[in-house]
Amino acid sequence: MTTQNDWRRSGGPYRARDGLILGVCKGIARHLDFPVFWVRIIVVALTVLTWVWPVVILYVVAALIMKPEPVLPLQSEEDAEFYNCLATSRQMALHRLQTGLERLDRRIRRIEDVVTARGYDWERRLNE
Repeated sequence: MTTQNDWRRSGGPYRARDGLILGVCKGIARHLDFPVFWVRIIVVALTVLTWVWPVVILYVVAALIMKPEPVLPLQSEEDAEFYNCLATSRQMALHRLQTGLERLDRRIRRIEDVVTARGYDWERRLNE
């Protein structure tokens, strides 16, 4: 079972939903397991030293590239994989869901075929 910090580190940095400005600094701090205060200080210092625009542009690009943090904590690697797939490509996530549902439908049909077969009742009675 993975902990909340494990999935944060495994899928790259996520934008924090409770961050100040788009959650980039807090997401990077959580990913690096570093205090958010120092990450913000570094960003402010870089902003002042580089005449504002390069860091602002980099910050906005980072906010666009980073996936938002999941609303609910992910419980397993499969959950993390599905969330990453959903955050990057909704079409791919829908395709995965459709494929899973088709597999489940085939399994249910096979079970129904066995249960509704003519010989099933006789086999059940003989086994009793």
